[in-house]
Amino acid sequence: MQNLITVILAAGAGTRMKSDIAKVLHKICGQTLLSYVADAAKKAGSGEIIAVIGHQADQVRESVKDVTFVLQEEQLGTGHAVMQARPFLEGKTGTVLVLYGDTPLITAETLGKAYETHLRDRNQVTVITARVSDPTGYGRIIRDGEGRISSIVEHKDATDEQRAINEINSGMYFFEVPALLRALEGLKNDNSQGEYYLTDTIEAILSDNGSAGAYLVDDSSEILGINDRIQLAEAEKIMRNRIIHEHMRNGVTFILPETSVIGPNVKIGRDTVIYPGTLLEGSTRIGERCIVGPYSRVLDSVVCDDVHIMNSVILESEIGSKTKVGPFAYMRPGCRIGSNVKIGDFVEVKKSEIGDNTKVSHLTYIGDALVGKNVNMGCGVVVVNYDGVKKHQTVVGDYAFVGCNVNLVSPVEVKPHSYIAAGSTITDEVPEYSLAIARSRQTIISDWVKRKGLDKKSKD
Repeated sequence: MQNLITVILAAGAGTRMKSDIAKVLHKICGQTLLSYVADAAKKAGSGEIIAVIGHQADQVRESVKDVTFVLQEEQLGTGHAVMQARPFLEGKTGTVLVLYGDTPLITAETLGKAYETHLRDRNQVTVITARVSDPTGYGRIIRDGEGRISSIVEHKDATDEQRAINEINSGMYFFEVPALLRALEGLKNDNSQGEYYLTDTIEAILSDNGSAGAYLVDDSSEILGINDRIQLAEAEKIMRNRIIHEHMRNGVTFILPETSVIGPNVKIGRDTVIYPGTLLEGSTRIGERCIVGPYSRVLDSVVCDDVHIMNSVILESEIGSKTKVGPFAYMRPGCRIGSNVKIGDFVEVKKSEIGDNTKVSHLTYIGDALVGKNVNMGCGVVVVNYDGVKKHQTVVGDYAFVGCNVNLVSPVEVKPHSYIAAGSTITDEVPEYSLAIARSRQTIISDWVKRKGLDKKSKD
């Protein structure tokens, strides 16, 4: 295929969103609208992507990679937006794909097929079109006897006969570069809005004896634009179903799939079961035969095979095979958990490594620690990693046994095969094979309750 350049129009403020965030930066399934459009263009074969930006330009620049940005200081219509990209197109040959930053449902497959049609038919412009049940407000596609586009008529200008046509203009186009540049030169803004409309380039190309074709999409939802929060929610529902259905086709089971949100870049292995209320986001990788959920969140993490995660949050961490997490566990960024590990209820782990076969069953905090293999961390253990100024590391060796309600005051090392008695506060190294006890000796004072007059029975 010849050179394909994409221009994405992403300058609008999106006032109907009622938001302080630029419209193209709103997210569906954890990814911005603009990034969906850019990804589709790249996968369709676009070698260069130019985004025309305006509102909150700095934030938009930071949101997506491998894109050239050009600023549209005044928003004077879609034609004016494409004009801003003209310096990047002059002197080039090939095809320009024009897309909108608020149409995240367009797929790379559709764009690829439309591009092939454009090249095969040797069009100067190919319009992506759709058939909809209610075309009110859309420009109608008027075809000639050979099926080519003879004109695009806006709804307000259409006759009753033309308004009965249900094939509409999506606003997405493939242009041959020279044809587009010539059409932009003659573009005028002599309309009630004083704006330059990209649709006017179609008439200019046809007037220049150019050919205009159409590519009709199979699914009209692909061209849906987002203008408010209601449409944002509708688009997310469509995208969520697409993503989940693809995982289902690849061998993943979802219980009540309508309650889960899976990011577009998430990978899930076969025979894994996703329970209700689960969120898998970012670049998360879930292995085979896992059980995730209910009501769990996993972000930018790697989860190996046969892992069970219940009612828990895992952020930017790695989980080894056959490990069980939860319920109600919280794994903060930077954790590496080994295989066959138990991270139980109300356990929090932060920036720590935990070795194979170790058990951290309940009500424990482990922060900035290296915990070895086959270790038992009792109920209520706290790694005291912060001295009020900076964090320190605790090391617990293989086969160590840490009793209930123990404080490990960092920096400290517990050597392999050692035991720590329940209720101890450990501030010094615990040698190998030793027992550490760091608590007051128990004292019994007989009949103290009676002598103090605290015996409740005697008062009844």
